[in-house]
This record gives sequence, C-alpha cells and structure tokens, in this order.
Amino acid sequence: MKYDLLCGEKVSALGFGAMRLPFMEDGSIDQAQVEAMTAHAMENGVNYFDTAYPYHNGLSEISIGKALAKYPRDSFLLADKFPGHQFMKKYDCEGIFNEQLAKCGVDYFDFYLLHNIYENSLATYMNKDYGIVDYFLKQKELGRIKHLGFSTHVRAENLEEVLDLLAGKVEFCQIQLNYLDWTLQDAKKKVKLLGERGIPIIVMEPLRGGRLADVGEENNARLKAKRPDESIASWSFRWLMQVQGVATILSGMSSLDQMKDNVATFNKLAPLDRSECEMLLEIADTLKKGVPCTSCRYCCSGCPAKLDIPMLLAGYNDLKFASAMTVKMQMDGTPADKWPDKCIGCGACAAVCPQHIDIPAVLKEFDQMLRTGPTWADMCREREEIAEKMRQEAKG
Repeated sequence: MKYDLLCGEKVSALGFGAMRLPFMEDGSIDQAQVEAMTAHAMENGVNYFDTAYPYHNGLSEISIGKALAKYPRDSFLLADKFPGHQFMKKYDCEGIFNEQLAKCGVDYFDFYLLHNIYENSLATYMNKDYGIVDYFLKQKELGRIKHLGFSTHVRAENLEEVLDLLAGKVEFCQIQLNYLDWTLQDAKKKVKLLGERGIPIIVMEPLRGGRLADVGEENNARLKAKRPDESIASWSFRWLMQVQGVATILSGMSSLDQMKDNVATFNKLAPLDRSECEMLLEIADTLKKGVPCTSCRYCCSGCPAKLDIPMLLAGYNDLKFASAMTVKMQMDGTPADKWPDKCIGCGACAAVCPQHIDIPAVLKEFDQMLRTGPTWADMCREREEIAEKMRQEAKG
C-alpha cells in the first residue's frame, strides 16, 4: 500500500468511504459484508476510514464503528463530519459530537471535518452565535479531535473566500476530484488554490458516483487496449495519484469485490504516463453533454438582467452529465435575481457568443432542470427529520 503524510499522520493512499455501504434485500446495511470489507482493507494496509453524520440516515457511523471495534484504536484513522450544511433548527454542537463519538465507539476522531462548506452554508459555519468553528477548535485542544479540516463543493471561484475565513483554523480539505471534474467543475483551479495555501487534499468522488467505472464501450476498449489486466476504475485512481497535493483518495465502495479491486490497484505501483493522462482528459471530453462555453464572458456585458451566464452554463453542463445535488446546492447559494429564470430572452448574449450557443434556450432548459425533483434544502430537512426521529427512538 502506498502511504503519504497527512497532517503528520501516515495515511494510506486509499481510504474507505462509508457513504455507499452495501445493502441487504430489506434495505438495511449488510453489516457482515461491511466487516469483511473492513477486514480486507486492514489486512492490506488501508488505515483511513471516513463517515459522516447524515450518511445512510445516521447509520453509517454505527456500522463503521462496529466494524472497526475489532481492531486496536491506534491501528486506524477515523474521520467524521459535523453537518452544519443541513439547515438544522438547532446547532447543538456538543450533543451531536458526543452522539457521533458514541455511535462510532471511540473517544476521539483522528480527522474531523466541517461538512460541506459551500456558498449557502458558509454564513452558518462562521456565525458567532452558533460558535461551530470555535467549539471544534476547543475539542481539538482537548484531544477529542486530532486534526480539523473541512469538505466543500463550493464553486472554484468562491473557494478563496472560504480559505481566507478559515485561515489558521483548518489543516486539510476534502474536495470532489476526478479527471472529468478537472475541467467540468474546474477542480484544477481548486487544487492550485489549495496548493498555494499548503493545504493537503483528501479526494471524494474519484469515480463520480461510479460513472467513471464504465465510460462507454468505445472508451472502455481504449483503456483495456492499454492495460488489459486492470479495471476501468483503476484508471481514475492512477490519474489521481499523480495530482500534486493529494494525500488520500476515498472510495465509497459497496461490495467486497470493489474493495479487492481497489486494494489491488493501490498495491501495484503502475503510474500513468503522460500520453495515458492525456487520453483520460480526451475521454472526459467525450462524456460531456453540455454546451461548449469557454467562459470568455462576451455574453455578460450586454445582459440586461446582469446574469453571470458562464456560471449558469457551467451548472447546466454539470447537470447534463448526471443528475446530482451539487448544482442545486450551489444554486441555493445564488441570489434569486441571478437564477436562469431571470433571463428575458432578448438574445443579446447569443448574438455575441463565439461558440454560437443559443443561450436563452439553454437557460430556459437549465431552469426546468433545477425545478425537477427535490431541492437541496428539501433533502436536508428530510435528513434532519429522520435523524431527529432516530434520536427520539434512542431516548425512548
């Protein structure tokens, strides 16, 4: 197993993310398989385990805690997260933190994250009345947290503000990073900003929720022709291994077979060469289904509604690839007068677009996409209701 230093800790390059644990037919977590996956991980040098308060409606922490209870506490590194992004009615830092420790069966967390700081949750985390950051800095002083960091889905152009506000308070950052989002979500810029601040990176979504484990028959064939004995998923991990600043790569594995395949990838040093890295970026381009916006911003100067059109088109492109909550979450943090429905359809933007994009039509479609299915706020409220029900049942 390849290792790196993360905040002075020797951490495995592969981490076990507990957001997509295996299920039984009745919908419950397959605990026996989770423990088999954990055993294979531990036997092969994986020592970083990541969970969070809302994962599996609060059951992930319990599941991974049971699986790790068989091993000495100093043989693994456990990460958990505070759900300050979920619009909870009451920010009971102490109550939630104590609950997390109890559910995981530990006295301290090696790594603890302010979960999902983004445009709409930043004010919550920095609110002095809630005192979230100060509380967890105090827990670090008390030894109940060894290292404090944060995870984020913030847009690349807003990451610098987050880093400025948290300067001197956090030690590491967890971001969505893969060879598709290198350009689709401008993760390249995020990596650069974090590198300039000397902040190490933990990777989430290395396979984009599994989408990069199968990139289509033609692209799969290209990859297999180059490395016939390796899985398609392994390419994503090998690409990430060459990104400077990455300390560990989390994989939300859902089966023992996935664990075995990923462990085999990280146990075999077979880095990609330059041509292979370029091929992956070419493949990424074939997966994109949106419009060819280059962010030249010619469209913005004549917009009567003063919309940030390149930002909106980037969100549209992201949603066109896959239906994910990240874009809806980011739009929740966007002022209402900057949403795509404020486009009046005058066509001034399309008239000057070098790529000849029918921008009004795209913005109309984007608005319809945003209004399909639950909003991010709806999902957060539902999760909090489930968590509160579980807390009441535990007390009863």
